[in-house]
Amino acid sequence: MNTDSNNERSPTGVPGLDDILEGGFISERLYLIDGRPGAGKTTLALQYLLAGAALSERCLYITLSESAQELRANALSRGWSLDSIEIFELMADDVAQDDGGLVMYHPSEVELTETTRKVLDVVRRVQPQRLVFDSLSELRLLAQNSLRYRRQILALKQHFAGVACTVLLLDDRTAEGEDLQLQSIAHGVITLDHRSPSYGSALRQLQVHKFRGSAFRSGLHDLEIGRGGIRVFPRLVAAEHGRSFVRESVPSGVERLDALLGGGIDRGTATLLVGAAGTGKSTVALQYAAAAAQRGEHAAIFSFEEAPSILLARAQGLGISVHEGAGPGHIGIRRLDPGEVLPGQFAGLVRRAVEDDHATVIIIDSLNGYLNAMPEQRALHVQLHELMSYLNNFGVATFVVAAQNGLLESLQAPVDASYLADTVVHFRLFEHKGEVKKAISVLKKRSGRHEPTIRQLWFDEHGVHLSEPLLALRGVLSGSPTESDPPLRFSPGMERNADAG
Repeated sequence: MNTDSNNERSPTGVPGLDDILEGGFISERLYLIDGRPGAGKTTLALQYLLAGAALSERCLYITLSESAQELRANALSRGWSLDSIEIFELMADDVAQDDGGLVMYHPSEVELTETTRKVLDVVRRVQPQRLVFDSLSELRLLAQNSLRYRRQILALKQHFAGVACTVLLLDDRTAEGEDLQLQSIAHGVITLDHRSPSYGSALRQLQVHKFRGSAFRSGLHDLEIGRGGIRVFPRLVAAEHGRSFVRESVPSGVERLDALLGGGIDRGTATLLVGAAGTGKSTVALQYAAAAAQRGEHAAIFSFEEAPSILLARAQGLGISVHEGAGPGHIGIRRLDPGEVLPGQFAGLVRRAVEDDHATVIIIDSLNGYLNAMPEQRALHVQLHELMSYLNNFGVATFVVAAQNGLLESLQAPVDASYLADTVVHFRLFEHKGEVKKAISVLKKRSGRHEPTIRQLWFDEHGVHLSEPLLALRGVLSGSPTESDPPLRFSPGMERNADAG
């Protein structure tokens, strides 16, 4: 292996992993794939070999832990055929014992020598360009002690260096603690991990600890394993993405709603729609999506709570035209299960909507469902803020729905609204003359001016409606207003500047 000057890349065949590795493994080097049993090491290794076979490269899988029949059965469950890959099965019973001469050897030393010899023989015969060795735990058991084990690994590394081969060594962590000696020998170390939350599917993640000779994306990256194999969702870094756009107002199609917001929501900003259940947050967000579709743009709704059929029925009852689908003039509706979707997977879905379908309006309904999908709540602010920044860089008008706890009593938002959003629109239920009514107001808007007033909000078969400012009432936000005497007066000059408050 030429470890000094070789920069040729060997694509991994794993979606998302090449992005993390800046194009794939560096060819003709040795890498350690580390993880507990069931983490996905064998699946990743097979994907790597199949990607090489598709490029007409010679690929060899040396197995000391699974039989060739088991490997083929596992591959078949993923929809793969291993006919293009050379599989060399070296089980413990196949290792010959040296019975010649009078020199006494420890059985483990003889087995280790024979195992190494058989491995080197098959490598010389096949001359692979991609090689997987599964697994090092068997070699470690044969070596019996760390010194002999390290010497054998170094001998294998030296031999592979002369055959122009990219090698993946799989290790299942059966040794106590991390094998730091092995990590120091390898040119790169990738760890696969999985753990089970109290409810929902297992959380699987990948991390690159070391990658000599190249930059890589550090940190934890979510991954899923399905019929097609492993798919990795690289950690989103908003600063690396974006495009130029014209910062302009995005109208809702409802004149009084646009007036309340000082002309509309600006492109490249995030809006938090916050309030108790049943106050109209999702319907107002849907109105923005429908208005975008009517302008020939594409909008996407990611719903953690409401089924698409219910959303479409609600839109029809309000007279809001919704053409579901991808592309201009359509609204994409994606239902997500909080117990199944990973944060990285969700970010990947949003990225496809923006970069592939060119969505200009994104709705996340709701923040509470997104919070329930997070394995670690302390990471919610950071991950969601990064996602909002990414959307802002593409000029997307983002709407995040958040349900507050409680109805007419003290309300509490699930997260700090001022940290997440450029604009905060507050929804409130209040009682007036024996009826429960809805109120809407704007608490802040960083990108421009807005009305400081409170308006009544209601819906009917003709859509979304807002009243004139409720100047005759005081205490609407308390839930039980009283008549204002004399009534307050409002003029556009009372609009709040973006820098105020």
